[in-house]
Amino acid sequence: MTTLNSLNQQFGIAGHLQFIEVDGGLTFAEISNAHATASIALQGAHIATFQPKGEEPIIWLSKLAKFIPGKSIRGGVPVCWPWFGPHATDSKLPGHGYARTVMWEVQETKALADGSTFIRFGLIENETTKAQWPHASTVQLEATVGKALKVELITKNTGSAAFQLGEALHTYFHISDVGNMTIRGLEGCEYIDKVGETARRTQQGGIVIESEVDRVYVNTTADCIIEDKGLKRAIRIAKTGSKSAVVWNPWTEKADKMGDFGPQGHRGMVCVESGNAFDNVITVQAGETHRLVAVYSSEKL
Repeated sequence: MTTLNSLNQQFGIAGHLQFIEVDGGLTFAEISNAHATASIALQGAHIATFQPKGEEPIIWLSKLAKFIPGKSIRGGVPVCWPWFGPHATDSKLPGHGYARTVMWEVQETKALADGSTFIRFGLIENETTKAQWPHASTVQLEATVGKALKVELITKNTGSAAFQLGEALHTYFHISDVGNMTIRGLEGCEYIDKVGETARRTQQGGIVIESEVDRVYVNTTADCIIEDKGLKRAIRIAKTGSKSAVVWNPWTEKADKMGDFGPQGHRGMVCVESGNAFDNVITVQAGETHRLVAVYSSEKL
């Protein structure tokens, strides 16, 4: 196990990045530079916070989020990998895969010329992960923290046979109130509605949320824009290597049952996820590398 001291000696950057341990036992990379602050847990390579200087946070983290080894964190950018949703053949395996609850290792950090900070993580394989995912592969997460937050999920097939991959960056965005925002960019898209009986529908106009929403939009590479009248800003989600977009808000009853949202906590967040799921599960050929890239930025409304 790498110690905090050795992490800071090898990968800490004065004026940019240091590693800390939080109550609960998780280790975080704490980034602060001229442009923004961010915190990333080594468990799950889980980006917990991102806030440009002088602005409201872009990424939402629950006030009741728990930082406990082996448990997923409520908020931030959970990594769904190497499948999205329930496992195709074994319902006992963890939903959305195991990547968000296992340890990743820091592989590289650097201060960039424009004042941004770069960090790369690699997932650490163990006997449990190999049993769940018996394919020769590596997965890395790269984060660049600047005026925008760039996240890259990089899967390499290191074996001799192709495999199918489902994935998503399950990102929670900070908003003034769910009743004050509209999501643009998915107009006219087909989506799989997972609330109630699963059905396929077509999006009419912008997305307004007034009850539980759990939708997988398929065959879309468009930017998504969260227009937030309360904060007078728009959050732009630009992506490459992704043909699915997931929009999720659990609403009151489900959020209350989860226990880590807090009273009315669901009103201050919306998930807009970039990924490849359902119709868009991808095949990674032997020797190939697949990159899912998302860039989160804000602009004034």
